[in-house]
Amino acid sequence: MPFAEFTFFLLFAIVFTLVWTLRKNGQRKLVLTAASYALYGAWDWRLLGLILFVTAISHIICIRLIISPTDRQRQKRWLTLGIVAMIGVLGIFKYFNFFADSFTDFAELISLPAGQITLSLVLPVSLGCFIFQAISYMLDAYRGNIAAKRSLQDAAFYIAFFPQLLAGPSIRASGFVAQMQTARRWADVAVRAALILFLIGFVKKVCISDNIAPYVDMVFATPESFTAPAMIGGVFLYGVQIYCDLSGYSDMAIALAALLGYKFPQTFAAPYLSPNIQNFWQRWHISLSSWLHDHLYNPLRSRSDGNMWRNINLATMLLLGGLWLGASFNFAVWTGLHGGALIIGWQWNRHVTSRLPGLGFLGALIGTLMTVYWVNLTWIFFRASTLEQSLGMASTYLTWQSAGTETLPIPLWPMLLALGLVHWLSNRVDANEEFTKLSPNMFAMVFGAMAAVALAFVPLGHQTFN
Repeated sequence: MPFAEFTFFLLFAIVFTLVWTLRKNGQRKLVLTAASYALYGAWDWRLLGLILFVTAISHIICIRLIISPTDRQRQKRWLTLGIVAMIGVLGIFKYFNFFADSFTDFAELISLPAGQITLSLVLPVSLGCFIFQAISYMLDAYRGNIAAKRSLQDAAFYIAFFPQLLAGPSIRASGFVAQMQTARRWADVAVRAALILFLIGFVKKVCISDNIAPYVDMVFATPESFTAPAMIGGVFLYGVQIYCDLSGYSDMAIALAALLGYKFPQTFAAPYLSPNIQNFWQRWHISLSSWLHDHLYNPLRSRSDGNMWRNINLATMLLLGGLWLGASFNFAVWTGLHGGALIIGWQWNRHVTSRLPGLGFLGALIGTLMTVYWVNLTWIFFRASTLEQSLGMASTYLTWQSAGTETLPIPLWPMLLALGLVHWLSNRVDANEEFTKLSPNMFAMVFGAMAAVALAFVPLGHQTFN
């Protein structure tokens, strides 16, 4: 259930009231866990069994870690079993349809008789999120970052907590479990900051991303029919859409958790202002990037030395991250492009930048423009429906040549420039700091006015992100 729907606002108001009415921490966690399962079940109640299974496996592994506190080999075996089970669940739901269809296509290609495989598995919403939560729970317990708990309720609450379950970000067990142990205090809730952050996220998701989506769909449906500037502009619009969609949902999730007394880490930090691709990945989906870095890249790096192995480990990390996103050759190309850019960037910094004098503002500007142009090129492979379509669009993107004649019915480039300016200003101005200077009455008036303006830009139907 999306955060921007009226039904969700109503349900959240009920949960919010119950949580702050109850005094005992255990009662609050029970209410929040039940609400999380109810919201997840609203999408498809049959999939509640899956999250219960994942939670049960994580809990059992943690119990085994408690039973064998000094036997690291036995602990490692149990941990391996748990991670394999999680990856197995992820693989079945994400890749069964891909391999079934690929097998059928291959059989037809070589003229072998093969009946159409009709079994199709529904991909559960947020599957990757709660699988990552479960793996983090087991890993942090194994490494001693958190105390392994016998409480099934704690495992269920951490894995299913609805703000992160429905929209991310990926929350480390080491950064969240400690918050679960004591009752949250209303006096510690920064209400104004949470409300402003939620409104910012709402504007990103509903007012910007949802309004841009129809034009992006037009371009990616028949890219060959558009002129080169229109198609390239459509790609840039998708770059805006995916950022506003993901960061908007994340902002709202962080705000909702804050209103319930829990702190989530920042997830996006003006990524399109990055001067290089390395910095981009330090600003884009920070929680996921750091999760992959700490749980995949660092363990690989600890087992190998040298610049070559560093590049191999990086490529492995990005490939696994791409496989997590879904079963598609496009995702493999997408991760390959980013991996290649990261490797080239590191080598450039090592052999060239270190020997050049600082270029100051001009160098940063050129680097930012090049990074934005490259990142949007890679978004083609992330969004396009087929690899063939991706390659055709990439050719137009790089050569500015197209036989198409259609244009987009909007002032495309001025709008993109305006959105870029807003992106830059949002990184320069701390909205929370400005709003804390207002009196309570003035804050209520200004916030209400801003919310009214935002509602005026809500499209008739919210877009499902693609």
